[in-house]
Amino acid sequence: MNPISYSRAASVADALHMAGGQGARLLGGGTNLVDLMRKGVDTPSQLVDVTALPDGIDRAEDGGLIIGAAARNSAVAAHPLVRSGYPMLARAILAAASAQVRNMATVGGNVMQRTRCLYFNDVAGARCNKRVPGSGCDAIGGFNRYHAILGGSDACIATHPSDMCVALAALDGQVHIAGPAGERTVPLVAFHRLPGERPDIETVLDPTEIVVAITLPPSPFAARSAYRKVRDRASYAFALVSVAVGLTMREDRVDAISVAFGGIAPKPWRAARIEDALRGASLSPSAIEKAFEAEFADATLLPGNGFKRGLAKRTLSAMLTELGGPAQ
Repeated sequence: MNPISYSRAASVADALHMAGGQGARLLGGGTNLVDLMRKGVDTPSQLVDVTALPDGIDRAEDGGLIIGAAARNSAVAAHPLVRSGYPMLARAILAAASAQVRNMATVGGNVMQRTRCLYFNDVAGARCNKRVPGSGCDAIGGFNRYHAILGGSDACIATHPSDMCVALAALDGQVHIAGPAGERTVPLVAFHRLPGERPDIETVLDPTEIVVAITLPPSPFAARSAYRKVRDRASYAFALVSVAVGLTMREDRVDAISVAFGGIAPKPWRAARIEDALRGASLSPSAIEKAFEAEFADATLLPGNGFKRGLAKRTLSAMLTELGGPAQ
């Protein structure tokens, strides 16, 4: 058993000071980190409890929303400002895990959670470049039903597991980061890295930095937005494919649109090609199909996960057709 020290941060400055040492990990709800520790995937020597950091959910100065990193997922999903102004986000959170996990999990921890790839979690018998750089990727030639068809590499095809982050990507979320050099803000779509040759480096966060908040701009999609998750069972399962869609219509044409996918890539996948193709267009079956084919032209399909392409297409088409109809 590895000895572990525990400390509780009372402020952001306190957390930065405590978490600066090698082997330190930030502990929010622990719904991911504790799992990794039990499996031997992560072996920290110090835990820094950050649950006392800001957890507010408030209106931002620009009319958007600011969510403290220590806010519990369940609190975000239930908040009136989220339910009225960002229903896509509330639905994404409620589609994740179980009520017990959502009551413990934090927003910052959700953004930082690691993949649920079977080979990543198998420290005894599997090769995983994300866990041991240069060791290989057993998923590519193995069981890959849950793995990426976009954005992967020869080194890694693991998917990002978050539902919340898919909605945050579609809503143009911003990640606020604090570090010894000061504060900075990164768009959520740029926060997570594609694997390339270094799948062990998963975000743009420096080891000395921490996530302190998420902000969302005012959303034009409150009336027409949705999140749909397709999975192997009705609850407590990760997405095979998930889709977040928000749009506004002008007569029978798309005025503004935002689309993001989960379950198909190593990061929440903002579908810029689909958005570009459909902006100003009617939501006809042929227009949707053309837009989808442009986005998925570079998809790499393996024997176990090739079905995801068709599943993503059908899910997107159904959502656009539903949302593009007469306003309720």
